[in-house]
Amino acid sequence: MRVLFVCLGNICRSPTAEGVFRHRVREAGLEERIHIDSAGTGDWHVGKAPDSRTCRAARLRGYDLSGLRARQFQREDFERFDLVLAMDRSNLRNIQAVRPATARAELDLFLRRYDMALDEVPDPYYGGEDGFEQVLDLIERASDALLAEIKGRL
Repeated sequence: MRVLFVCLGNICRSPTAEGVFRHRVREAGLEERIHIDSAGTGDWHVGKAPDSRTCRAARLRGYDLSGLRARQFQREDFERFDLVLAMDRSNLRNIQAVRPATARAELDLFLRRYDMALDEVPDPYYGGEDGFEQVLDLIERASDALLAEIKGRL
């Protein structure tokens, strides 16, 4: 199973989702069966590490994002991944706009798929530290649900 998380710049929400979900998959002993990546629909952060506030909040909860680097979402990702999960409606629309008719990947909002109270992961970039904590709270809960779903598929 191959899972891709997508946000705007790939420096806050999607790398957080990648790091949290990778941690959950490792704890479940499924590293060899589940491939995880993240990307952004924008290109201005390509090659950069996640935002320092993102890394700090994640590190305080035991997640290491230091090895991650931003990349831009590509049309080919529809063939490379089984499940593409967008962090918000805007990025979902951006992805849908380039989706080829033959795309095999499932596409959805990360939170909506798991019946969370919110269906979008809010972008913490322009806010305070509490925004990064909220992102982690949402992503941790959704990651647990995603892992349960994938276990059922494997």
